[in-house]
Amino acid sequence: MDLNYGAEAEAFRVELADFLAGHWQPGDRRGSALKAYIASFRQEATSRGYLYRNIPKRYGGSEQPIDTVRAQVIREAFGRARAPMEVSGNGMSMLVPTLLDRGSDALKDLFIPPTMAGDYVWGQGYSEPGSGSDLASIRCRAELAGDKWVINGQKIWTSQGDRVTHMFALVRTEPQASKHAGISYLIIDLDQPGVTRRPIRQMTGDAGFYEFFFDDVTTPADWIVGARGEGWQVSRTTLKHERANIGSADALGGQFAKLVELAGQVTRFGRPAIKDPEIRQALARIEGWVLAHRCSSYRLFSLAAADEPPGLVGLMMKLLVTETGHDIAMLAQELIGDEAMLEPAPPGTRGRGVEKWLDQIMGSLGNSIAGGTTNIQRNVIAERGLGLPRELALGNDA
Repeated sequence: MDLNYGAEAEAFRVELADFLAGHWQPGDRRGSALKAYIASFRQEATSRGYLYRNIPKRYGGSEQPIDTVRAQVIREAFGRARAPMEVSGNGMSMLVPTLLDRGSDALKDLFIPPTMAGDYVWGQGYSEPGSGSDLASIRCRAELAGDKWVINGQKIWTSQGDRVTHMFALVRTEPQASKHAGISYLIIDLDQPGVTRRPIRQMTGDAGFYEFFFDDVTTPADWIVGARGEGWQVSRTTLKHERANIGSADALGGQFAKLVELAGQVTRFGRPAIKDPEIRQALARIEGWVLAHRCSSYRLFSLAAADEPPGLVGLMMKLLVTETGHDIAMLAQELIGDEAMLEPAPPGTRGRGVEKWLDQIMGSLGNSIAGGTTNIQRNVIAERGLGLPRELALGNDA
């Protein structure tokens, strides 16, 4: 396996290192001064073609040709320098790619620049109570009244719900149509009467998710992505980008390294747990999955660089990350023993000892649901990847 990027990429890496050494020097800046410095740095990096590469200059991007290798070199260089890349969040990772692919020019002009600047923070309005994996069963409805949509219903599991300013949502606009055909993809300004947001307290004590209630909330008639009734097709674009982000292998190796470190710190039968043959065997099994996943990420990188489709392995990455992450968390739970019964550190604080693993242990359960449940992911792999027959709906005769 040749892991070299080639002479051109290595020369580009040197160019990036020089740029970062000369332009990313945050020093002791804090608060508003640091925020302004980061904004200025991003603007300079964008002008040189390093950031916002896939976004046209018309919206404030650098409008660079697709180059998978250069994009990877940029991520690695910025990561080593701990320099900020693009504004993160649902807006840049999901909405902006969807608008570029399916949105009108007016919507692109209106929403992409402030999203890039971090002025708009976006929530994803897909799930509802009773409509998680089966998004086609959503009941939140919108009716067209003159030049506005009037929205009533509920959305749930919105990340950073206390901060979001806008939402891209699936709503039912054609109640007489079939489940999939009756959905539209609307953009909603959340700063208006009729919007109620409530935190969802999790077992960790944190409230990272919110539920939203809409009572005669309005949005302009042209704040629709795609045509009326095409929301299901548009949503596939957004979910593709969400699952690609969740399926990233970048963090998995770091999680495993911390697990090995934990095994060396705690004792089992009077000796470091890592000396125990059962623990070593469990670590070896997990490491096999971590390395297999890393190898698959290299394969996907090579396919992308050659402008070839990802094939079946592209469907597997999100599932492998969540499954392996859960295995890491469960072994960590075994290693910390009785301390797994402690309460997690209060929200906004960091545990000093093994209790810092509690959020990951509990969070690994949620990761098997977020971005498409594990069972749904297996169905996608089986049906779309392997061509197996569709699963029978409940209640159908075999």
